[in-house]
Amino acid sequence: MPTTASFSMIGVAGRRLRVGQWHAPGTETAPERGKSGVPGRRPLVILSGIGMNMEMLEPIACRMPGRRIVSFDMPGIGQSPDPIFPYTIPHMALTLAALLDRLRIDAVDLLGISWGGAVVQQFAFQHRARTGKLVLAATSAGGTMIPGNPSLVSQMLDPMEYSVEKTLRRNLAMLYNGGGADRVSLNAATAPSPLGWSCQLAAFAGWSSAAFLPLLGMPVMVMADADDQLIPPANAHFLHNAIPGSRLELTEGGGHLFMFSRPDAFIVPLTGFLDGPG
Repeated sequence: MPTTASFSMIGVAGRRLRVGQWHAPGTETAPERGKSGVPGRRPLVILSGIGMNMEMLEPIACRMPGRRIVSFDMPGIGQSPDPIFPYTIPHMALTLAALLDRLRIDAVDLLGISWGGAVVQQFAFQHRARTGKLVLAATSAGGTMIPGNPSLVSQMLDPMEYSVEKTLRRNLAMLYNGGGADRVSLNAATAPSPLGWSCQLAAFAGWSSAAFLPLLGMPVMVMADADDQLIPPANAHFLHNAIPGSRLELTEGGGHLFMFSRPDAFIVPLTGFLDGPG
């Protein structure tokens, strides 16, 4: 699937990051011109899973033509340069805030998928005034998470298995499908660098949101799939129980990346939540 995004390299918070935007004014294709920036809709920031470059977000972004969508490749992922020094989840939340400043965006809705769910949780806590609604999909609270299938988890520990094109798609097929009945297309995947992959693993390993989840006051929807073997749905129940007033959406048969294996079914509750009251 060809991407409809506009990409650029932006220097922010001491890093150069590849930033992608869908449906932003001036970036849409002719048939879509005039559909972006619907009044009353905040831009949506989407941050995805470990090692995932932005092109893999296309199945979601192309189904939301009325909303400006922003994302970026983490350091060492996709076409963002390798990190010069390791980073933490709180630091990447600050980096996202600095990026929004550069883009002159005051407030956003947030969708965090798998690893990206950690950064959006942290951003929502650190920058509550800039957070509209928060969607947490196939993610966890970090250090307190219920672990997944040991064979899948162990596959993540060797960065060389994901930085070599020959083995990349074989490993991603096992990791990202994560128990689903429908396969996730990996045609858009590009290999991260060993350093980029390692830094993502290290940042998540030392992070937890458990202490601040009860303090999140914005509307939150937690989404999970019953067949997710990488991040079991018990983690979604933990998030839902810890976040006051949150909404829980459970699916079946989609696996870890149910939002990509069954994008049409994912978009319905997502847009219903984002466009609903609150």
